[in-house]
Amino acid sequence: MAVTPERGDALDEYVDIDPAAAIATDDEHSLSIKEAFKRYPSSVFWAIAMSLTIVMEGYDTILIGSLFAYPSFVDKYGVYEPNLGQKSITGAWQAGLVNASSCGAVIGLVINGYVTEKFGHRIVTMIALVVMSAFIFITFFAPSIQVLTAGQVLVGIPWGIFAIMGSAYSSEVCPLALRGYLTSFVNICWVIGQFVAAGVLQGLVNNNTVWSFRIPFAIQWAWPIPLFILALLAPDSPWWLVRKGRLADAEKSIRKLSSGLTDTQVKQKLAMMVHTDKFEKAVQAESSYRDCFKGTNLRRTEIACMILSAQTLPGEAMCYSASYFFTQAGLPSADAYKLNLGSIALAFIATCLSWVLMTFFGRRTLLITGLGLLTLDLLVIGCLSYAAGSSAQWAQSALAMLWLGIYSATLGPQSFALAAEISATRLRSQTISLARNAYNVVNIVDNTVESYLINPTEANLKGKTAFFWFGLGVLTTTWAVFRLPETKNRTYEELDVLFERHVPAWKFSSAQIDVVAETEIIQAGEKGDKTQQIEFAEAV
Repeated sequence: MAVTPERGDALDEYVDIDPAAAIATDDEHSLSIKEAFKRYPSSVFWAIAMSLTIVMEGYDTILIGSLFAYPSFVDKYGVYEPNLGQKSITGAWQAGLVNASSCGAVIGLVINGYVTEKFGHRIVTMIALVVMSAFIFITFFAPSIQVLTAGQVLVGIPWGIFAIMGSAYSSEVCPLALRGYLTSFVNICWVIGQFVAAGVLQGLVNNNTVWSFRIPFAIQWAWPIPLFILALLAPDSPWWLVRKGRLADAEKSIRKLSSGLTDTQVKQKLAMMVHTDKFEKAVQAESSYRDCFKGTNLRRTEIACMILSAQTLPGEAMCYSASYFFTQAGLPSADAYKLNLGSIALAFIATCLSWVLMTFFGRRTLLITGLGLLTLDLLVIGCLSYAAGSSAQWAQSALAMLWLGIYSATLGPQSFALAAEISATRLRSQTISLARNAYNVVNIVDNTVESYLINPTEANLKGKTAFFWFGLGVLTTTWAVFRLPETKNRTYEELDVLFERHVPAWKFSSAQIDVVAETEIIQAGEKGDKTQQIEFAEAV
């Protein structure tokens, strides 16, 4: 039996890295979904557990906007409007409250990129949960709308940390066969949070006291304690431990995340991680935000930022939480609220359907198809806005729900999966942080634009708003065709090789790779061996 290395020792002192890494890579490719569940049940459990923090963010996306319709909330935080003869919350403060947590999330995401790589996913998650528990006091006891907005900014900071933690952690603890399913699980967590918020709001809709909005804020204290315990018990990512040189701890983590692996299989898996890390160090030694914009990492950062921004570009602001769109399209408020609840249920079912689809289709196929269908859906909604009568209004609303179904089956979950997979392992936290921040910035702009386009006191375009998002959908789909690569069934080292060789996006799925041989060729190429570079290019 081989001797396990102590912390910081070189793996190649007790196992031959190259052949062991090659065997582990082949094993990853040959592993079926059923066998992966059998071998890695703990990986599945911990990936789900660490993703549950996203439930809180999904909860808040519904909460704040819905409270504007609560008389007690308006009475507490609104100002008297002589023209209306009653209190109301001005449009500026509504926009401020809705976007406050997103602004905080931008700060949290920047922090995440620095601290997660230094301290690990578990420690950062636990600290963020404690900080969030403290900041909830501000929103719960806020005496004014100014303090409430500040509180929303502050709670947004830990939410920004949570926003990418689940998918980043899942991408590093799951085998290749399960990676797409569990990195996209965060989309389910979003929907669960929205379900909980909708249920809480429905239960308190007839409560006319301050508790009608304080109870929803207080419920946020229910999450941190169980999630803190789960994070405390969870194993660290073996990939992160390898990057820190803690090989003995990485081996222990692999054993904790797996079931029934032999000592040889564990060491082969560890060898694959070490081999990947060594290759990435040879190509790019540093791991900072600045390095995300150097060399081939710039292309990877572009893809991650664009694919998460693509979640909002083709009409998310109009169709995802469509209650306001339903009412502006002409439906009664009661019907609009019921349709919105139905939309949330549809999103849950469609996300589950996405797991079936990704068994048969790749990320690139589902994302491009989804973007195309969403864009077409928006075109039809816009055209129907020229028709009169309730039938056209119901048809537009049905198509808005269809948009959400398509989104939840394709673009929503698949973009989370691809963004988590696309970066170099040494730059994962930084790349996903940048990508999520790109989404937040674009989302803030899109929400502002949508408010102007559809508001009856502004552009008042109603269903014609869809034409604007249709145009952005066409541009986004065109980008995806030429720039979006396939990551399904590719190990992280294989992706490193493909990016280093500047393989076109549409050839990622068909390129043949011998990991050990190709990494040697690329490292030789870094030293100026052009002959080997040409040989690889011809092989691809």
